[in-house]
Amino acid sequence: MLDSTDASPILARGYLHKTETGDGEEPQDPLFRNSGAEHEMTDRNDTVTVCVHSAIAEIPAGAWNACAGEVNPTVSHTFLNALEESGSTTPRTGWMPQHLSLTGPDGEIAGVVPLYAKTHSHGEYIFDYGWADAYERAGGRYYPKLLSAVPFTPVPGPRLLIRPGAAAETRSHLLAGMVEFTNRRRISSLHVNFPEPSEAETLAEAGFLQRLGQQFHWANAGYRDFDDYLAALNSRKRKAVKKERREALVRGLEIDVLTGADLKPRHWDAFFEFYLATSDRKWGSAYLNRRFFALIGERMPEKVVLVMARRGANYVAGALNLLGKDTIYGRNWGSYGDYKFLHFECCYYRAIEFAISHGLKRVEAGAQGPHKIQRGYLPVPTYSAHWIPDPGFRRAVAQFLARERQMIERKIEGLAEFSPFRREENVCNAAEPAEGD
Repeated sequence: MLDSTDASPILARGYLHKTETGDGEEPQDPLFRNSGAEHEMTDRNDTVTVCVHSAIAEIPAGAWNACAGEVNPTVSHTFLNALEESGSTTPRTGWMPQHLSLTGPDGEIAGVVPLYAKTHSHGEYIFDYGWADAYERAGGRYYPKLLSAVPFTPVPGPRLLIRPGAAAETRSHLLAGMVEFTNRRRISSLHVNFPEPSEAETLAEAGFLQRLGQQFHWANAGYRDFDDYLAALNSRKRKAVKKERREALVRGLEIDVLTGADLKPRHWDAFFEFYLATSDRKWGSAYLNRRFFALIGERMPEKVVLVMARRGANYVAGALNLLGKDTIYGRNWGSYGDYKFLHFECCYYRAIEFAISHGLKRVEAGAQGPHKIQRGYLPVPTYSAHWIPDPGFRRAVAQFLARERQMIERKIEGLAEFSPFRREENVCNAAEPAEGD
């Protein structure tokens, strides 16, 4: 384990050098140059450069996506740029882009990291408000902090994005850049939210404190159709799901599942109104604006699955999903009025149907809501990682995380007991559901 106050093991193969600003000012911090777009770190042997960018548009989309891959659309250049271009993630909203890129000896970008300087902790879904309060009451300055994440999106995925075929040291150089950025700028902390499990282990080995969380995901066990999935549930839960699906549509509602070219501006107009109405009720303000939805609708429609409920020609509710290579990610829900079970139908059951019909492995429905268990979404662990330079603050957070981890592990184990699926020992002998089941 690497102590948080000493980044030298990570940086063993690199060195930092000073660069002139070119405008008559004194040289800046040795890690940075005042280009407004990039700061550099160079390795003596391999000549790699780590740069910090104040907008993702400064990094070519092709180079970014070569590192991000096609598995998870939330880390794509298109999605992240839509957040910035729409004004959803800007310094004005408390999200200052500070994305990292690493250029290898061949002059090509070998790795990137989505990174933001944050002046608050909203829109993250990993809650550190208590940490901020404690640190500032002790005389520290918690904000700005650094965060590697997808804004407003609690979707597990890669955060250290590496181009296939890049040198093995690329990951350690990106980590070095992140840590040195934090330490040299005397930033209170660096956070990596919702990394993949293997990446979370890498971060822990590099000295980051690991935090355990929990979400609800549905797994496709090779079901032929929704009825085949229902057959895997115990009788009582199967009946409950069927009843909910019937009653969700008894008021003359119909469901449209839209993706690709089927998505039209009128659908986004309606959905945005639902999103605003629900955001106002639950949080008091909306993180995303109409321009953002327009941009993803125009530039990545094949990665959007919009489930819209309507009565006649009038839409009354909608659920936004993002489509990955093997997973559909549930993101936002909104409605006009209260429609019994419609939330379950649009957000959970239609997503399951879509996953089965398209051969997807998972539906990720995010955090919160043990009610998801009864619909087949089981608890799974999620992770975050935290670099805290202050030794005293680090110790306090580490002690908190150790206690919290025990609680979360017990919670996941306890919630799993409420699984709606038939017990394994009864599956082989279970009769087919009766006609009226």
